[in-house]
Amino acid sequence: MVQSINTKVDLVISANSYMGMTDYGKIMIGDKGFEFYNERDTRKFVQIPWDEVDVVIASILFKGKWIPRYAIKTKKNGVYTFSSRDAKKVLRTIRIYVDENKIVQSLSFFDVMKRGIKNLSKRKNNKK
Repeated sequence: MVQSINTKVDLVISANSYMGMTDYGKIMIGDKGFEFYNERDTRKFVQIPWDEVDVVIASILFKGKWIPRYAIKTKKNGVYTFSSRDAKKVLRTIRIYVDENKIVQSLSFFDVMKRGIKNLSKRKNNKK
């Protein structure tokens, strides 16, 4: 069994981890960090201390009514994507330990398309 990094736990909730194949497990948020444990395989876990968190990115749809997934970008190890039944509750609990300015909204589909078109036009202008 894996040793938890938290001494006090604020929230435990069922969740999915999207690293390769989808893993089902539990998210544990506490005073020392964010943890994900797989239900079936104890070797598959993620432990992220709060001082390692760079940005928390939330995918928000329908003007904040639904948050299908959120990602935690770390300073060294990349981006970890998760989803849970009550994502707002998870993000509110994370907000206790992470600065509000580091919790951001992801780009919408149309923003991504707009950036792509803008970059294509820049490439055409640079080639001339």
